[in-house]
Amino acid sequence: MSLIQHNISLADKNWFRTGGSARYFAEPQNELEFQDAIVFAQKNGLEIFVLGQGANILISDEGFNGLVIRPQLKNMHHFPLDQHHELVEAGSGWSVHDFIDYCLEHNLGGLEEFSGIPGTIGGSVYINLHYFEFLLQQFLVSGRIINAQTGVISDVDTAWFSFGYDQSTLMNKEHFLVSATFKLKKLSDSAVAHARGRRTEIIRHRANRYPTKNTCGSFFRNFHDNEVSLESGGKKMIFVAYYLDKIGVKGALKVGDAQVSYQHANMIVNNGNATSQQIIDLARLMQEMVYGQFGIIPQPECQLVGFREYPLLTHTLIHSRPTWHHSNV
Repeated sequence: MSLIQHNISLADKNWFRTGGSARYFAEPQNELEFQDAIVFAQKNGLEIFVLGQGANILISDEGFNGLVIRPQLKNMHHFPLDQHHELVEAGSGWSVHDFIDYCLEHNLGGLEEFSGIPGTIGGSVYINLHYFEFLLQQFLVSGRIINAQTGVISDVDTAWFSFGYDQSTLMNKEHFLVSATFKLKKLSDSAVAHARGRRTEIIRHRANRYPTKNTCGSFFRNFHDNEVSLESGGKKMIFVAYYLDKIGVKGALKVGDAQVSYQHANMIVNNGNATSQQIIDLARLMQEMVYGQFGIIPQPECQLVGFREYPLLTHTLIHSRPTWHHSNV
């Protein structure tokens, strides 16, 4: 099969199960093929989007008029660091679920805190995967990256990524992740058994608390301190779910088959035949309702792919369109 494929549907390659097709599509199996895909894009003047499991994205119904690269790099190496730790290098195509399993099978622990979160190593480093107080940056020691313009591969340390909450240097789209190296604890057999039990409990907790399919997870990011004025206990109320709960959208607000989850006010689900536009319309309605009551506008954590113009509201756009009411949906 040729590395570069044409007109490939993306609706079956993301968790929302919506969106159009990629004009060009590639699944490189190794670093050389990754470089070849980038060279193809540059020769043809194509925008590149790197796709993982599609768990944190919404793809336009028009698709993506460029090259979608879905890395399948599955290299894995681990070697001792000191008496209590090992380093494990994993290709960007590994799923987080399978990578955690591999680590526990080799008596290595730490990443089980991220159990039950869908995604690949590449996507998880891109967003600095988090779960409560745990951030992926706490475990990552280095990475191999590929330049989006030249295809040149280089090694970088943790500082290069400039990690923050839902933030990394990779979001500049100037480089893509090839592999990442993590520092993990060596575990005894009894400690592994405990870690597996914790893993099972975390997965059970997530399944009870959040929808597990046809969603991108948290649609909106939490606010930054400077974006909100409301305080609770002397601290800024930055949690977007607080405001969404207050406006009463959970399990009730919907546009077509796109609906706010009954499990979580910050999660939108596709109940079967939703389009990406319906999800956008629902998200905009949520934005307007929060703005109407609190004067602040939630912004997406979900990555928007293939849209010709930014489809959601900003403080500039909020005044340029009429307010929707429930009768419109």
